[in-house]
Formats: sequence, structure tokens, C-alpha cells
Amino acid sequence: MVLSILISIGGVYTATNMETDVFPDLTAPTVVVMTEARGMAPEEVEQLITFPIETAVNGSTGIRRVRSSSAQGFSIVWVEFDWDMDIYNARQVVAEKLQTVAEMMPEGVGSPTLMPQSSIMGEIYILALTSDEISNMELRSIADWNVRTRLLAVDGVAQVTAYSKEKKQYQVLLNPDKMAYYDVGISEVTALLMNGNNNVSGGFIEGSGNRYVVRGISRTADVEKLGKRVVKFKDGEPIFLNHIAEVKIASAPTIGAATFEGDDAVVMLVTKQPNVNTLDLTDKIDVALDDIQQALPSTLKLTAKFLSKNALLIVQWAM
Repeated sequence: MVLSILISIGGVYTATNMETDVFPDLTAPTVVVMTEARGMAPEEVEQLITFPIETAVNGSTGIRRVRSSSAQGFSIVWVEFDWDMDIYNARQVVAEKLQTVAEMMPEGVGSPTLMPQSSIMGEIYILALTSDEISNMELRSIADWNVRTRLLAVDGVAQVTAYSKEKKQYQVLLNPDKMAYYDVGISEVTALLMNGNNNVSGGFIEGSGNRYVVRGISRTADVEKLGKRVVKFKDGEPIFLNHIAEVKIASAPTIGAATFEGDDAVVMLVTKQPNVNTLDLTDKIDVALDDIQQALPSTLKLTAKFLSKNALLIVQWAM
């Protein structure tokens, strides 16, 4: 009887203090490697990027299987480890293997990158930004620079992914006829766009007991000023960027859309880190969302739903 009482007391204590989770992690430790290859067809991505990465990571300690997906401009490789493998050790193993394959990537391809650690059961919140007065493109900028950064600062959040119909871009639309007239090559324009929007240091000067920093201010987000960049000189006259191209702010090419209650919106998926209690994390996110809502313009509405089968948000996207 004494033993039974002790076991019962221990069981009650364990049950009241054990961690509970709405979405327990039911997936084996998995490391995701993503590589961006702009302009490449799926066949090229598979042959030149995905296959070398798979070959490099295969045979590593504790690996169960390697899966991959090659799409236009993207390569994703899932490296799945044994159940008893520590996820951070697994990431270290994959990172070491990627160092050997990074130099094999074709020119213009981004470096293979380890995605933030999460699981298939990690998507816990879905948010929607809507407004009757703010454009979808501006909503996406607010989501990226105000909402997303604040949520990523919450302890336990692994990733915040935004989906929208429009995304802001600074576009330079070249005119081939004007380029030929002014004798300007595409390499000259590319060099200007890569190096012509940076601030430079000029050291410092001293005077009257003070030290003054000298800077060359060239960086700007003003489209008109960007168009005034000098591409080259011809016969002593400057050829500006707006002589050969139209410089404007516009949306990136649309490859998908996100809707809320039938209207265009910016939808964000919040993913938690492994071994983080969902109930505790949602409380922290609720506090962060209250702070975010107070800082947003009054014309913007932020709607949050805990992810479940009853969620009313609809996300549509195409890759």
C-alpha cells in the first residue's frame, strides 16, 4: 500500500508538470537545404544543383534518407536523420558537407542554405493583412519589414513566411534602341546597378579639437535620383540611366496569390521551432500581435487564426 501511494503521488506530480503540446513533433530530425538558381529550368536545377548536393550529403553519419525537389529556379533537398540524432548535430553534419559542394555550383547560383529548423507540424499561426486603402504591394512591404521582423524576435518562432500577389521591386526597363543610339552595353548598365548605389568612406578630418567623418553619400531609394546615375560619358557628355531605360517602382512578376475572405491580402504562416511548447508560444505571439496592431496604421487590419481544420483563411499560391 505504501508503495502504491508513492507511485500514485509520483504519477500525479509527473502528470501535472509534464509538457503538453497541441501539435507534438512527429517527424524525424530533418535538415532542409535550399538553393536559388534564377532562370534555370527544372532539368538544369536537377543536374547541376540538386544531384551534387544529394551526392555530397549521402553517406553521412545517421542519415536515413535524402529526398529532393527541383523546380524552376529552386532546389530543395530534405536530409532526414535517425530518430536519436540531435538536430543541431545533424545541421552541423550537413553544413560541413555543403562546404565541399559550394565551389561546384554554377556561376550565378546562390550558395546552398540551411533553412530555419522546423517540422511538418510546426505551422501554428496564420495571419492576414488587409486594407481598403493600402495597395497589396505596400501591404507586403509592411508585412516584411514590420510584422515579420517583430514575430521573428519572439522566442520559439522559427520562420515567418509571407505570401501575396504583389511584391515591391525597383525595376530598370532597358530600351534596346536607345542603348544602341548611345552606344551603351548591358555590362555597363549591370556594373552601374551593382556598384552605383553605395555609400563610400572618405576617412576623417580634424579641426578645432574635433574629428569629422567624411562620407560619400550615394545610396538612395528615390527613383528619380536613381535615373540620374551616370552610365558613361560620350563625347564629353554624360549618359544617364534614364536616357536608356525607364526606372520605376512596380510589382515583381506574379507567380501566386493570397486571399482572405475572397479579397487579395498578405498572408503569413508562422512556424515554431522543434521542442517548443505550442501553448506557451501562442501566448507570446498573442502579446506580440497586440503590440504590432497598435503600431500599424488604422487603415490596416491584422487578422490572426490559430491553425486548425476550422481556420477560415484561404491561401493560394503557385510555384
